Amino acid sequence: MNLFDSFRSAITRRHFFAAGSNVVGWAALSSLLGQDSVRADGPNEAPGFGAALPRTHHPAKARNVIYLHMVGGPPQMDLYDYKPQMRAWFDRDLPDSVRMGQRLTTMTSGQARFPIAPSKFRFARHGQCGMWVSELLPYTSRMVDDMCFLRSMHTEAINHEPAITYMQTGNQVTGRPCLGAWASYGLGSLNRDLPTFVVLVARHSNNEQVQAISARLWQAGYLSGEHAGVSFRSAGDPILYINNPPGVSPEVRRRTLDGLRQLNEMNHRAVGDPETATRIQQYEMAFRMQSSVPELTNLASEPESTFRLYGDDARRPGSFANTALMARRMVERGVRFVQIYHNNWDTHANVAGRLPDQCRDVDHACWGLIQDLKNRGLYDSTLVIWGGEFGRTIYSQGGLTTQNYGRDHHPRCFTMWMAGGGSRPGTIYGQTDDFSYNIVENPVHIRDFHATVLHLLGIDHSRFSYRYQGLDQRLTGVEPAHVIEELLS
Repeated sequence: MNLFDSFRSAITRRHFFAAGSNVVGWAALSSLLGQDSVRADGPNEAPGFGAALPRTHHPAKARNVIYLHMVGGPPQMDLYDYKPQMRAWFDRDLPDSVRMGQRLTTMTSGQARFPIAPSKFRFARHGQCGMWVSELLPYTSRMVDDMCFLRSMHTEAINHEPAITYMQTGNQVTGRPCLGAWASYGLGSLNRDLPTFVVLVARHSNNEQVQAISARLWQAGYLSGEHAGVSFRSAGDPILYINNPPGVSPEVRRRTLDGLRQLNEMNHRAVGDPETATRIQQYEMAFRMQSSVPELTNLASEPESTFRLYGDDARRPGSFANTALMARRMVERGVRFVQIYHNNWDTHANVAGRLPDQCRDVDHACWGLIQDLKNRGLYDSTLVIWGGEFGRTIYSQGGLTTQNYGRDHHPRCFTMWMAGGGSRPGTIYGQTDDFSYNIVENPVHIRDFHATVLHLLGIDHSRFSYRYQGLDQRLTGVEPAHVIEELLS
C-alpha cells in the first residue's frame, strides 16, 4: 500500500464530512450563479472580455468596486457633518443628556472634563443638493451632486483593530472573509490575466500617528484562498516574486510550473484538498501576470490630461493619487474589486496640523477618479466608496484652544460616501444631533451598508452564504440587515 492509499484508509469520519462539505459548497455556488464559470482560470466573463457574466439574484448596477478606506476614522464634524451651533458651546462640557453614559475609550474616559471643540474650519453649501462641505475639500465640493452621503453610519466597535475588521469583514473577530473576497467568491473574475481582488496601501504625507494594518484585512477567511486580495507594492516589483530571478528564463519557469502542476494534480486527485487546486491556479495566474502586470502598472501611456485630473502627485508611486489612478486602470482591465487604504486619520491631537495634510492627499485624487471614470464610460458600472471605521468625538481629547484640539474615537455616528455604480447621486441620508454625537434620523449600521453594496452588485445578502463549520456564514451575519433603498438610483 502506498502512502496515498494509507491516508484514505486512515481518514476519520469528521475529515470525510469536512471534505464533503466542499462539494456541497460548490453545489450551492453553482445553484446561486448558474452554469457560467466564475473561476479565475475559466473564460473571461465580462462584457467586452468574452462570455456573459454569471447569473446574479437580480440585475446588477455595479460591476466593479473601488473602496477607499481612510484608516483611523476621519472626524465627521470637520469634513461633512456641519454643526454651526457648536460655536456657542466652545469649551463647555458635553451634557450628560447627550453622552447618555455611552462607552468611552481609555484615552479619554479618565478626563476630568469633556470640553466641546467646534470645528475650526469653514463650511459652505454646494451643488443642487445643498451639501455642507469643509473648506479642506475644495475638489470634493465640486461633485456633491454626483455623490451619495451617509451621515448616520454607526458601529459597536470603539477601537481600531476590531472596528476596521468589522468594517471590512462584517465581524469584529478576525478570520472572516472581507467584502472584496465575498465579491470575488460570488461574482468571479472579469479578466483571467489579473487578480479578481487587488489591495493597494497608499503612502500618506503626514506620519504623526499611523495605525497598523495587515493582510488579515484582505484575507479570504474560510473561503478558498484564491479569493484573498492580492497586494500590489508601490516600489520594486509590484508583486513579490512575480518576476523570474536572474538566470531563469521564461522557458525554464514554464517547465518548472508544468512539473509543479503535475505534482499538485497528483496530490489533488489523491487527497482532494481544494487548497491544492487553488495553489495550481495561483501559480498559473502568477505566470500570466508576468505579462499583464507590467503593462498595468506602466503609466507612460497616460496622457497629460490624466495627470491634470488627479494632480501631479499621481506621478509619485505609492501616493494616494497614484493608487487612485492605478485603481481606474485596474477596473478598466477587469479587476473586480480594488481596495485602497490611506492611513493616519487617527486625530487624537493636532487636528489643525494633520487634517489639512490628510485632505490634500485625497481630495484632488478622489475628484479626478470620479471624472476619469465618467470620461471612460466606467462610472455607471463602478461603485466608489469612501469612509473610515468610525467617527470622532465633538469633545476634545487633551488640550483645547480655538485653533487646535484633538478628537477621540466615536462609534455612534460617522459619515461615508458612495458614487457611481447605481448609488443615488445628490443624496444626503441620515442626520445626527447638534453635537454630531447621536443619530436622530435614519441610522445605517455596517450590516445595512454591506447589504446595500451587495445589492448594487446584484446579490441578495440574505441568500448569499457559505457553509462553514456547520453554519451558513454570511457577510451580514445573523442579525437583521436591510438594503437602504433611498441610496439606490
